[in-house]
Parts: sequence; C-alpha cells; structure tokens
Amino acid sequence: MAAATDRLYSRPQGVERLADALEKPLLDNRTYRVIRLPNQLEALLIHDAETDKASAAMDVNVGSMSDPEDMQGIAHAVEHLLFLGTDKFPQENDYNQYLNKYAGHSNAFTAPTSTNFYFECSAMSTSNSRASSANTSQASLPASHASSTKTASPLWGALDRFSQFFVKPLFLEDVLDRELRAVDSENKKNLQSDNWRLMQLGKSLSNKDHPWHLFSTGNYQLLHDDPIARQVKIRDEFIKFYERHYSANRMRLCVLGREDLDTLQQWVEELFTPIVNKDLPKLKWEDIPAFTDEELGLQIFAKPIMDQRLLDIMFPYPDQDDLYESNPSRYIAHLIGHEGPGSILAYLKEKGWATDLSAGASTVAPGVAMFSVGIRLTPQGLERYQDILTTVFQYISMIKESPPQEWIVWESSKLAEMEFKFRQQTPASRTTSGLSGIMQRSIRPEWLLNGQTLIRKFDPDGIRAGLDALRPDNFRFTLVSKEFPGDWDQREKWYGTEYKCERIPSDFMSELQSAATASASQRPADLHMPRKNEFIPTRLDVERKEVPQPALTPKLVRNDPNVRMWWKKDDQFWVPKATFFLNLRSPILRTSPIISVLGQIYADLVEDELSTYAYDAELAGLDFNISAGLDDSMTVEVSGYNDKLSVLLEKVLRTMRDLEVKDERFEIMKERKARSYENMAWAEPFKQINQITNWAVNERRLRSREFAEVLPSVTADHVRSFVPELLRQVHMEMLTHGNLYKEEALKIADLVESIFRTTPYPPNQWQPGRYLAFPPGSDHLVEETLANPDNVNHCIEYVVHVGDAQDRALRAKLLLISQIIDEPCFDTLRTKEQLGYIVGSSPIVWGNRMLHRILIQSEKDCLYLEKRIDAFLLSFEKLLQDLTKEEFEEQKIGVINKRLEKLKTLSQESGRFWHHITSKQYDFELVYRDVEALEELTKEDVLEFFALYFKPGSPVRAKLSVHMVAQASAEDVAATIDPDSQRASLAANILALLGQLGITADSDALSSSLEKVDLAKDSAAEDIVTATGDYLTKAAGIAAEQVEGIKQQAQAVLPQILPTLGIKTPAVGSETNGHALNGDVAVPEKKEPIRITDIKAFRDSMPLHPAARAVKDITEFEEIEPKL
Repeated sequence: MAAATDRLYSRPQGVERLADALEKPLLDNRTYRVIRLPNQLEALLIHDAETDKASAAMDVNVGSMSDPEDMQGIAHAVEHLLFLGTDKFPQENDYNQYLNKYAGHSNAFTAPTSTNFYFECSAMSTSNSRASSANTSQASLPASHASSTKTASPLWGALDRFSQFFVKPLFLEDVLDRELRAVDSENKKNLQSDNWRLMQLGKSLSNKDHPWHLFSTGNYQLLHDDPIARQVKIRDEFIKFYERHYSANRMRLCVLGREDLDTLQQWVEELFTPIVNKDLPKLKWEDIPAFTDEELGLQIFAKPIMDQRLLDIMFPYPDQDDLYESNPSRYIAHLIGHEGPGSILAYLKEKGWATDLSAGASTVAPGVAMFSVGIRLTPQGLERYQDILTTVFQYISMIKESPPQEWIVWESSKLAEMEFKFRQQTPASRTTSGLSGIMQRSIRPEWLLNGQTLIRKFDPDGIRAGLDALRPDNFRFTLVSKEFPGDWDQREKWYGTEYKCERIPSDFMSELQSAATASASQRPADLHMPRKNEFIPTRLDVERKEVPQPALTPKLVRNDPNVRMWWKKDDQFWVPKATFFLNLRSPILRTSPIISVLGQIYADLVEDELSTYAYDAELAGLDFNISAGLDDSMTVEVSGYNDKLSVLLEKVLRTMRDLEVKDERFEIMKERKARSYENMAWAEPFKQINQITNWAVNERRLRSREFAEVLPSVTADHVRSFVPELLRQVHMEMLTHGNLYKEEALKIADLVESIFRTTPYPPNQWQPGRYLAFPPGSDHLVEETLANPDNVNHCIEYVVHVGDAQDRALRAKLLLISQIIDEPCFDTLRTKEQLGYIVGSSPIVWGNRMLHRILIQSEKDCLYLEKRIDAFLLSFEKLLQDLTKEEFEEQKIGVINKRLEKLKTLSQESGRFWHHITSKQYDFELVYRDVEALEELTKEDVLEFFALYFKPGSPVRAKLSVHMVAQASAEDVAATIDPDSQRASLAANILALLGQLGITADSDALSSSLEKVDLAKDSAAEDIVTATGDYLTKAAGIAAEQVEGIKQQAQAVLPQILPTLGIKTPAVGSETNGHALNGDVAVPEKKEPIRITDIKAFRDSMPLHPAARAVKDITEFEEIEPKL
C-alpha cells in the first residue's frame, strides 16, 4: 500500500540538506534535519518518537509593514482568509474540522515582517491507551506498519490541508465580508486595551515615510468600505497582495512528528514543493529611518484607559539581527534592568518613586531596532519623572565610564548555557511556531535551537556601539497617566488615545546632557555596578535511575498535627531542579473581605521587601511567589535549580515572619492594590465575566469590588497586627518535588516548622469551600453594566450545570461533549454568524462541580447572543445524531489522547500534584480514571447526556447566564457618525452583499433608492430591505421571486452590519415564527429567567452541594519512617 502510494509521487530534484544535526539540550532525544526544497523553501524537520502531539508552522516573510497605505491591515486580513477554503479542500471549515477530530487546534498571527501560521494535533490516529476499546473499531493497519503510512497519521492529513494555504487558496467571495467583520471585531476588542493603544501611538508618531507607522490590524472601513467607495474590487486586492508577497523563498517551515526524518522529508517535498517561488527579495528598510530628528527629542504625554503610571524611554538602536553570537544588547539590558543593590530600580524604590523597571532591545524589522526602558511609577514618581530620567542617564554614564566588563558577559553566558542545557520541552505548536520564525534570521542552521539563547563571544565593540545610541539627542519618552498633565490636546487616529506631544524643553535637555556625562562625584553614590551573582548553582548533578513507569503519586513522608510533607523524587525529567509548595492554612483567613485584603497586601509587602535580594536568584533560575488565595490559605512557592533553593526559601520564610511594615512602602502597595481593583472593572468584558460567574456559584467567593470597598479603611497598623495573628495558629502542608531526596524534603519541613513555630490548626476545624446546588430546570440571570463607558462590547457567559465532578461517568461525558461541540460552536457563532471575535466553548471544574460554558464578546446585545446560543445548541443536537460510528470513535480517541498527553516539564507535574493536594481529593490518577470512563461511552450515552444537561427546554437542565452590558449603544455611535458617511457606508455594505450574491449593481441608483430611508426610525432595518428590493425590481429589473430571496438574505445579514453604522436593528425575538437567522432550527419560547440582583442574598437562599471527598484515605499515601 505504501509503495503504491509512493509511486504516484515524483520526487523533486535538487533538495539540499543544510544540516543533519543541531546543537540541542542535554536531555533532548529528538533528531533534526534542515532542508531546502528546489523552490527555495527551507524546512526544519523534527522526529520525536515519543511525542503525542504533531505540529507544523509556516512563517512567511511578509507582514503588516508591507501593507499599502490605502488598505492598512491587508496582511492581517489575508492571514484570516487563508483558513477559509483552498482549491483542494474548498469547504471553508474543513481544516479546523479535521484538526478538531484529532484533538488539535490552529492559529496564526501577523507581525511587522512575518505572518506565522501553525497547528497541532494528535500524533497518532489510535488511542495512546493500549487497552482502549476505541482502537479496536479503527479500520487501520497494525500500529507498527500504520505509523509510517499517510492514512494512519493525522499529521499527513493536517499537512495536506495546511500546505494548500500556500499553494492555492480560494479567497471565497461569500466569506470575504464575514471574515473582514472578524478582523473588525478583533480590532474593536483591542480598542480599549492600553497595550495596543500605546503601541500604535508610538508607531503613529514615527517617520511617515517608514512603514512602521502603519495601522497593522485593519478594520472594516479600511478593508471594505473605503475600497468599495473607490470602486476597488476588494477580493482582487487580497489576491494581488497574496500573489505579490507569498513566495516559497520567503517561507520557513517547521514540522514535528513521530515519523522518521526520511518520511517527514518525503511528505514535505510532496506537499510543499508545488508552492511557487517568485524569487522575492528579503524585506529590508535599511535606508529609511523609523525615527528622524523630527520624531526624536519629544516628550509625549498619553492618557490611558486603565489607571496606570508608566514612563517609557525609547532609543533608536543599531540592528542586532546579525549579532546573535555575542548579543551585545543583553549586556546593556542586564545592567539597566538590574534590580539588585546599586541598580536604578533599587535607587528609585528607596526614593519611593517606582515599583518596577524593565529594559531591553528589540528588532521590529530588519534595520529597525529600539532599546526601551519601561518604569512603573508611584504617585510621587509621576511628580518626579524628570528626576527619574536624569537618574537613568546618570546610570548610563556610569556604564560608559568603564570598558565593557568581560566577567559580566561570561556570567550571563554561563546562565544562558545552563538554561539551554537543561531546557525542557514546550508544547508542540509553540515549538514549531517559534522555530519557523527564528529560521527567518541569518542564524546558522546548526544553531537554530540556541542561536537566540547562547552568548558565544565577548564583543566590546558591539557593546560600545549600543551604549553610544543611548544619548539624550537620540531618544524620546512617553509619560502615561490618567491625571498628568491633564491638557492632552490630540487624539491618535486609530484608537482615539488622548495625548500631547511637544519638544523636550531645552533647559531640561541640557540637564539630561549633563547627566549623560556625569562623573562619579556628580552621580548618586547609591548607583553602582552589580556584584557577582552568588546564586549561580554549582551543584548540577542528577542521579538518574530508570523506572518502568514514573510514579503517579507523591508520598506523604510526614503527617502530624503541624505539618504534612508530600514528596516525590523526580523520575522522568532528570533536571537539577525542584519545586517547593507551602500552604499556610489559618482560621483567620477567608473570614471577611478586609482579612483577604490584608493577606494580599501582606504578600505584596513581603515580595517587595525581598525584591532586591532575590533578583540575583531570579537571574540564576530560582524564583519565589507568595499568594494570598481567596480561601483559607496562603501559598508560598519556590522553584528552580535545587542547589540554592533552601537558601532562598529560608530568607523568604524569615522575611514573612519578621516583616517590618514601613509606612511609605505600605502606602505604595495599598495604592497599587487600589489601582488593580479599579482596573479589573475596566478590563475587557471577556476577562471579567468568569469572575462574576464564580462569584455567583461559590458560597464564599469574593470580588475585586468588595475588596475595593474595604481597602480605604486598611492601615499599616492593621497589617502589623495581622501578621502575628495569621501565624499564631497554622497548619502547614507542603510538597517537595524534583531533584531532592526524601531526607532533604524532611529537612525542609523541619526548617519551615522551626521558623514559624505555630499552634496546630486541626483538620476537623477546616472549612471546605462549597458550591451552590442549582435545582434541575432552573434558569438564572446575572446582569452587570460595564464600568467603561466607551467599550462597545457586550459579553455573555452561558453556563449549564452538569453535576458532581467526582462522578466518573458524568465527567467523561462532559469531556467528550466539550470536545465534539468546540469546533461547530466556533464555526457557527464566530465564523458564519460573525457574532464577535471572542467566541469560546469549554468545560469548567470548580471544586467538585462541573459546568460547561459558551462565551461570546460582541457588539450585539446579550439577549440576542443568548438566543443565538440557544439556536446553536438545538442545531448541534442534529449534528450529534448524524455522527457516524467511526466519527464518534475518532472524537473519543481525540479526547483520550488529549487526557493522556505527556507532561513536558517538572513544573507541570508539580502543579498537577499540588492541585490534587489542595483540592483535598488526592485524585492523583484522575487522568487514567477519565480514560477508563471515556472508553465505556457510547454515542447513545452522549446524546442522552446532551438532551438532559445542554438542550434548551430540558426539564433537567440548570442554566446560569451572566450578561455584561455595554453602556455605549447604537444611538451613541450614530451621534458620532456623519450622516453622509453613514449613508455612504450603508450603500457600500449593500453593494458588497449584492456582489456576493452575484448581482452587479449601479451604486448611484442604489444610493438614490436608500436616500428615502429615515435611518433614525425604529423601522430603519425593515425599510432598508424594502428600498433594496424596490431598487432590484425597478432599476435592476430582477424577477420578483429572486428579489424575495435576496431580501431574506439581507434580513439575515443586516443585524451584523447596522450596529457598526449606528443604525437600530430589529429587537431580539422579532424573527419570523421564532426561527433562527440561518433558518436552522426553531427556538421554543421559554420563561423569563430568574434575575439575581443581590448575589449575597441569593447565595444565602440556595442549597449547597456537598463538599469534595477524598478518593482515598490520606494515610494510604504515607511513607513515614518510624521515630526512634
């Protein structure tokens, strides 16, 4: 069979091998090969015999900086359109449908000079569970032979579909409008994001002759309305852009699979050689500066959406792309970004002016690099921003004063080498996507895995060249604040960011020039170079003992009234690292919002106190974190190289015990906390909504706004009193996992106990978290209005309650239905109905409660969205019924393989263990119990489950909807739109719709017909349809029967178009006879949901679900040595 297939394929001549082996991490068992096809496409092939996920990524050397000025965003739009049908696979969702079948996913992103497409899926078409009954139903060859054939490999089918993006995409006319609305929705999702707003502000204030200034995302007006108004055929423009820029010689491919390298190479040759090579040059803009003198020497004051204070200092910088062997900018970034004694940040924190600082160089395009210093300011720092800038230039002058220090470079080199040597795997698609992008650089093929990591040589000239760019005459700064200066007088074109831009005053520029040449006596004495890093590990040995199978559970090596210590010696990752968790459970935590706030501020103060000391540890791969959870505990985590782990841990614990609460640091932490609570209410709706859902179903869950209400009353004295009370009575539960022996774990337990010396908090006094038991047939609604008056996006989280997460069969059914529903949900609600860019479907397990949610963020109102979700669920039942036995088994295998996916890092396994410990269920073998339950499921089981728990109208279903309602309305939008522009955009949209239906219309005659419609009336949508029909009948001479069909299409599409133009849409529920817009199913009438207006009162009135149960008695995990 394989031979016959191979005979159909004529191998291309002239395939070059660029590398047969790559420098790789110590524990990397993969094999690699780099080839160049005759069409000049370069490919990195990765054979991993044990991978459970296959993946591929293609990076194309074209991005938003190639957009034409009059169609900005076209590169991004083309990225979207390639997913929606190719000549070989014309069905628009064929690619995602195929990936979903094999538990896969895909995505893409557009950067300034590249567009990166990637996917991952199961590496095998059979179950990873050898005993799986699902395998017996697969009509396939025996695994040993089938693994080498195309039909047995999900990767082959995925590559076949993926390659066609670059061979012959269709740019289907009937999907253009929908996908441009998706681009528009993506843009609107970003409109209230400060990251996007500030990035574009910086770009908009760059050289207009350089493409860096362009608006990269695009929107509907730029990509649809404006071109149509210019009589441009937009589909032709997309095809022209693709033909002009997509060429095999600009493409870099990375493929990862279980197949051997020869097989992978043959597949790549067969599928990707047909891509046309147009011999396009590599993109470069070396002769055009991104910033001229006119764009430098500026002070820019920007008003953010969120309450934040940020000083961003930007220097145009030498291109670093070819300096990967020495990475000279890392020397400068290391010094300016240092947080230890003598650093800029340590000095600013001591002054009370700053809380965080970051520094580094970035190459945004060949010939365009920037070095940036970002400083988060306190209120006092905002007032002293000029002093902070002076300090930065004084520090730079200190660096320049001495020749580049070789010991600093080699210290960084040693840390980089150590990080690479013990690097652990990343998810398959992250690996391929990242490597395909790296391949665009001029790095030697053998160094693709470490070319961006290692420092191979000391380059003092490169360091000096970089330092020379850090001058007052070669910089500008942006000060971000909601308060200062207050007289912003301009708005950025694409995001509407308020800002003020002016030349840096000459007297202040003179001060900076003086600071940049300051001598040691003119600088603060507290500024000095860092000292040698004492946290660099010296003991990196790992005793490797092979085991038949890694242990599935940690052992409980100490269990007494004070302490539980769980431990597992690493037996699969073999890195000189460890993870330590400590859970401090105290009766005073979780008693009130004010206690929770005190816990959070206390954790922040401890981290703040340790930041200078612990920075060297962080550089040396050793981190810590303290978090005050929203339950009755506080968690301490220390992780990284195990050699110095106990040293850092002891310092953290002693600081927690002996913390001196300084009034000035308390005020800074309190103010920072106040901003974080406020900003949560201004976050994008889809980022807020799950917190509301959790709040509504958890008996004691607290919200940010509850914390914000009590925060003003909290004082430093409250924190001082809180600490001894917190530590007075505590139970300490710990996990030590990694390259540490049992004796070392027990010593750590003794260390913790000796530092805290607390009274035991017995388990019989612990209060487990519980969730509300929503009664069968119930339908509840929580509605909140967004705080941000300018955000136009509504958001819905539509949640069905499934039941007890410890019911194995029920849990398996939820896992399987969630897998099957995922792609149809996205395809229907996002791709076809274009309800919004953010559409998702996923299972949720909170405690021992299971739910399933569908989430949509959209400009359409929540009641309309809810109706569309209802319609989708009803139509989905038919899709479920129509699944063949083979398709059902494929879905089952997909879920099983997803559950059995191998852990890739030590920290992943640590996190899994810790989750099972803190849940108090100790269900360490959950994955395998899930697989056993999944294997038993039949299609009938899943249909019955869906009908009970998901289907609208089910008497058993318990549903909760959370609606986040935007303040901005169509009327608000209309008030800002010029009437002539409104009518022109409407005509352009109707014209485009008719074009998609194959009708060439006279734009002037159509506009004349639409002129008669009063767009302010409630009946505007209906009148637009009537006017369009009149035009088609009278002016275009189209038969009445055909006109009626076109009017129905217009009625379906107008609710998507009109809100963006500020025109009222028909009220929800006005569809004829309750039928869905696409004519798929009728949504039955239902009772009004019960509105929850007082969450606390509602929770008090509801019964509670029983608390989670331990699946085994904790003593079954004990491995305790008897005391002598």
